[in-house]
Order: sequence, then structure tokens, then C-alpha cells
Amino acid sequence: MGKIIAFANQKGGVGKTTSAVNIAASVGIIGKKVLLIDMDPQGNTTSGVGINKKNLKSTSYEILIGEVEIEKAVVETEFKNLSVIPSNISLAGAEFDLYQLDDREYRLKTQLEKIKGDFDYIFIDCPPSLGMITVNALAAADAVIIPMQCEYYALEGLSQLMLTIRKIKQLYNPELEICGILITMFNGRLILTMQVISELKKYYSDKLFKTPISRNVRLSEAPSFGTPVYYHDKSSKGAQEYLDVAKELITRI
Repeated sequence: MGKIIAFANQKGGVGKTTSAVNIAASVGIIGKKVLLIDMDPQGNTTSGVGINKKNLKSTSYEILIGEVEIEKAVVETEFKNLSVIPSNISLAGAEFDLYQLDDREYRLKTQLEKIKGDFDYIFIDCPPSLGMITVNALAAADAVIIPMQCEYYALEGLSQLMLTIRKIKQLYNPELEICGILITMFNGRLILTMQVISELKKYYSDKLFKTPISRNVRLSEAPSFGTPVYYHDKSSKGAQEYLDVAKELITRI
């Protein structure tokens, strides 16, 4: 039965989508069958694996509101062992639409039960907010990965996110666990970076992934080519770091 892992952080620009795309691709490279679900109306995960966001008939929006069965929305990518459920701007209407539906918090969970056994890992890229779409993702997930930058505002946001996860556990998903905190856009030469990591180790040492993700030109370029960084330049630092994180992830869950 596949493990479901959500990538969540209410703060934008922390490398959440980049991490979802590249960890999913790396787990596929290792040999696991992977489904990546784009739950962000921006659709960057979708374009990040080479799928055109325009004229999609079956997306995560149709799944959430019950217009399409989840099996029909799965698209195979050109990358090893990696399939995706795409998204586009239509998902922006889901926040309003979900409030009018029964079991609004469990719409994604109910659909995923039908295909959970077809994959080793199912990764969900959440939007940078804590609305109903993110609640659906966390209610369906076995675990959450929190990508974050090394800055003090990120530390404040992490505290808020931990409270939210605790509330989701109490109300909707008692099985939800934190798989790990992933440091992104790492620059070890900055004093601030090392200070933030020191604080994280003080409170979350058992949750930190061993490998931080460095700022990397190839990693920044890859989305414009519609490809995970490993397929853009597998010898790049970003590709190797995400592969290391994927290997550690598999040992964790």
C-alpha cells in the first residue's frame, strides 16, 4: 500500500514545489513507483514535469469536486516510474466549491483510497496557504515534509505550521506524522543560515533531513525545461542532493 506524503508550508517561495518535483523524480529513479499530485492552482508542479497546463480536462480540481474519477486523471510522464495528476488555474475555485460539499475535508482521501495500492509513494504538492485544499491534502497524508529556508521569518512560520499540523491530527487525521524538515536554498557561508540551523537542531534535530538543498544554477534552470533536475543535469549538485534526500526518505517511511 502506497505511502502518501504532503509537501506543505504556508510561506511561499521556500522551494516546496521544486522539492516535490525533484524528490518524486528521485524516488522514481531509485526504482519506486511514484504518483505526484499537483494541488496548487499555479500548476508549477504540472509544468515542472513537462505537462502543458492548458486545455487539461481531468485535473485535481475535477477530482476534488467529484466530476472525475481519480484513475482518469493520472498522466504518465516521460520520467522513470513517475506519473502525475496535473493542476491548473481552475483549482483556484475549489476553496469555495468545497465548502458546499459533504465530507469536504476528506474528498481527496476518499479518491486516493481507490489507487493507493497502485503506487509505492504518492506525493502531494500543497498550495502556500492553510485553506481547504491543504486540509484535504493533510487529511489524506500519512506524513508531511516541510521545506523551509534558513531565515528567521521561516522559523516563525514553522511554529505556526506545527500548530496547524497538530490541529489536523486532532480533527481529521490522527495518523499524520512529520516525515522531516528539509532545508532549501542553503548557503553555508552565511552566519544567519548557520544560526537558524542551530535553532532547528535544538528543537527538531530528529526531524531534519541530513542533506540540505543548496542554491544551484542547474536546479533553477530545470523548471524552464519542464524537467526534474536529475534529467536536466544528473551530475549537478542539486540532482545529487535531492537523490540523497530521496534515499533518506525511503528509510524514514
